[in-house]
Amino acid sequence: MSPPAADLADSALIPAVVPPGHWLSGYRPPAGCWDEVLDDGGTVRPEWRALADATSGWSAVDWGRRREEMARLLRDHGATYNVYSDARGVARPWQLDALPLLVGHGEFEEVAAGLGQRLRLLNAILDDWYGPQRLLRDGWVPPSIVLGNPGYLREAWGSDGRAPRLMMLGCDLARGPDGRWTVLADRAQAPSGKGYALENRTVLARVWPGIFRDCGVRPLADFFETQREALRSWAPSMRGEPMVVLLSPGPFNETYFEHAFKARYLGFPLVEGADLTVRDRRVYLKTLEGLRRVDVIIRRVDDVCCDPLELRADAWLGVAGLAEACRAGHVTVANALGTGVVETAALFPFLPGLCRHLLGEELRLPQATTWWLGQRAERQAVLAERDRWVIKNAFVGQPFDPVFLAQADEPTKRAVLERVAADPDSFVAQEPLRLSTMPTWHEGRLEPRRLVWRAFVLAGPEGPQVMPGGLTRVSRDAAGSVVTMQYGGLSKDTWVLGHEPDCGPSAPAPPVVIRPARPAAGVPSRQADHLFWMGRHAERLEHVVRLVRSALRRHAGEKTGQQATELEVVLHLLERTRELPRPGREEAGRPALDRLRPLLADPGAPDAVPALARRLRFNASAARDRLSDDMWRLVNRLDTLAVPVDPGLATPAALLDQLDSLILGLAALAGMEAENMTRGHGWRFLQLGRRVERALNGLELCGETARAGERPSAFLPPLLELCDSVMTYRRLYVAAPQFLPVMDLLIADESNPRSTAFQLHWLARQTAQLPRDTGPAGSLREKEAADQLLSALSSFSLQSLAAMDPAAAAQRVAAVCQSLGHGLESFSELLTAHYFNHALPKVR
Repeated sequence: MSPPAADLADSALIPAVVPPGHWLSGYRPPAGCWDEVLDDGGTVRPEWRALADATSGWSAVDWGRRREEMARLLRDHGATYNVYSDARGVARPWQLDALPLLVGHGEFEEVAAGLGQRLRLLNAILDDWYGPQRLLRDGWVPPSIVLGNPGYLREAWGSDGRAPRLMMLGCDLARGPDGRWTVLADRAQAPSGKGYALENRTVLARVWPGIFRDCGVRPLADFFETQREALRSWAPSMRGEPMVVLLSPGPFNETYFEHAFKARYLGFPLVEGADLTVRDRRVYLKTLEGLRRVDVIIRRVDDVCCDPLELRADAWLGVAGLAEACRAGHVTVANALGTGVVETAALFPFLPGLCRHLLGEELRLPQATTWWLGQRAERQAVLAERDRWVIKNAFVGQPFDPVFLAQADEPTKRAVLERVAADPDSFVAQEPLRLSTMPTWHEGRLEPRRLVWRAFVLAGPEGPQVMPGGLTRVSRDAAGSVVTMQYGGLSKDTWVLGHEPDCGPSAPAPPVVIRPARPAAGVPSRQADHLFWMGRHAERLEHVVRLVRSALRRHAGEKTGQQATELEVVLHLLERTRELPRPGREEAGRPALDRLRPLLADPGAPDAVPALARRLRFNASAARDRLSDDMWRLVNRLDTLAVPVDPGLATPAALLDQLDSLILGLAALAGMEAENMTRGHGWRFLQLGRRVERALNGLELCGETARAGERPSAFLPPLLELCDSVMTYRRLYVAAPQFLPVMDLLIADESNPRSTAFQLHWLARQTAQLPRDTGPAGSLREKEAADQLLSALSSFSLQSLAAMDPAAAAQRVAAVCQSLGHGLESFSELLTAHYFNHALPKVR
């Protein structure tokens, strides 16, 4: 949270000195504070001239079109920021403004030098606090700031590996009225924002083709490549290819999109605490093939939640025994456990002296004026000018919102000062900073918004490396003094202008290795579980969509007796397969459309289209790093297509358009899986889920048809349509549908990709490729179960059924369908028990 800013409405406004009709002509920043685009005379600043000239002919309509394109790309990418206290909190769309923050080459080099120094300084402080603690004994830092800080973890004391404790530092920077960048806060625990910065850059590069080159914007890719190599180089032991994972709290975390995005971009597995285990003080990833040793963990879980054995016992986001593995030096955690202790604002007044003492240098970057109230003299000075200050928590994570004393009423001031007097060590006083402003689009016009730039610096093997960009955030409204995404702020891309630094001659390229030998894919058991259920929910969603579409077609079609009969059949199938509640006596006369609406519009109904689409997206998001960008876009579009149509527009034609679009989207997703996914265990379990669910749905429909009694012929046309086999039947038989030929096509025909036989043969082939238990014979349980299902299917013979009485033949078909359905459910439970509930004993 930023210090307060003066109300923009009370400030004089500066008109922009630009040609009439220029999109900046209506922009009026306040006087008395730094504006990023206009100087005090309203002239465009030098860094902005190239961009202002390149876009001089753009109208408000042009900007609006680009903003719409940006929103569409962010939606397709699934970019979200979850806010727990917001009713829209889960999967809230990420907000990005079309105008970036521009940072000149010279000022970036100055900031980069200061950030590199700050990283070295904080690492030196951490090494002392978790080591000899000379700074405490010699009086350089009051012990209360360290030992009384909840972020100081005694469980991390004494651990000393090859890697620096603080590998990545995020600094929130703001520009004051003098134009200098000032440090507001340090983010040392698990700094977020790098993935969002990369997403912002990806989107703007699509929307602004050519502008990047014209303005000389420095790319971000090299920074992430350096991060990838740095993480691999900090592995604790040189035992070949290091195993690096990104540890996330899971899909409900506020920045989960960033976790998945970064894991995919860096090429590291995205894992949760349940995916890891500690054996003999070493960390392993639980995969389908067995346990794989982990060398480096990129931590996105708060350190106090990382080990329920030694830290918070009620937090199960981490791994029991991780702290001991870190102390033993068998795993590197980035950032190390306990680094959150240097996030305290109470350290600010001591950093200049510490910098001179530890580094022999003056602190380069200015900081927000801050005093720790645990010191008597400083506390009395603050109380003497109390309206000058903001009272804040000294330690991160304490339940106390900042109080701006100049704006608070007397009872609030009195209550705050009483708390300070009772526990002064827990509070700091910070002088408000008048943040710079930045033009931001709002409802088709530009408004000045306060901004904070989060910059990132990495401890690379060759020294600190600063991202040539970062995440810029602006306040929610023009008068806002708070800059945070939690309170509805917007983000901006950050462009660093100028040439790439001279890195000297390039290193020789490594030798090319064609198809190098690699270890097994290492799919975590949890991800295999989610992929399996992603496949099942995709098929279940298609099944319900086809049923509802079939009913709507007959409801909106010709009002013939056959159409009416077939509509009753489809409604009966929906009732019997539990997607549609059976009507009570008072509902018997309700129109079919009214009965079908809940399946399309009720978000709480478990078998309705919106709920099934949400489950599909949830399981896909839990395995996000296994899916390509195009597959993820399709999943997001399916989620959007499943949103209920406005009741006033929900005509049968509109609903049929929605259902047709869902069918096409599901077909595209299946095509992506078939053509774009590597044939590893992740793809295999996704397809296993699909085949099991498709077979179960087909058997249920065929079983209901066989139990139809005297009117099975009325079920056959809808049944062929639901199983997408109308054209196949017509081509084979050139006749009206008959019961036994339809059953043969949908159950026993191995060439029909919608038949039960096709699914069972696929299961038998792919279960032979699943990982097996260690031992002489290995595990063949799944293969044996699939073979038993095929054996049971072999009793289904069209010739033998044709020789039977029609009623007896129908009973036989119903019995086969029921038996195979029970067998498939048992097969699914066998997969779950074997592969998803525990790790295999093999260790790699």
